[in-house]
Amino acid sequence: MKEQIELRINELKAELEAGQKVMEELENQRSNITYTLLRINGAIQVLEEMVHKEEASAS
Repeated sequence: MKEQIELRINELKAELEAGQKVMEELENQRSNITYTLLRINGAIQVLEEMVHKEEASAS
């Protein structure tokens, strides 16, 4: 009985470690995506400002 419990403990520890690794990878992906979205948003703002300046100078 004790061996079965210890085996299950080891299995659960391995699952916990694997889950933590996946969570870390997902957090890294989230961080990278957030950074990319911020860059895209910044580029959109710059381009929109350029369009508005061009429209203003054409008027």
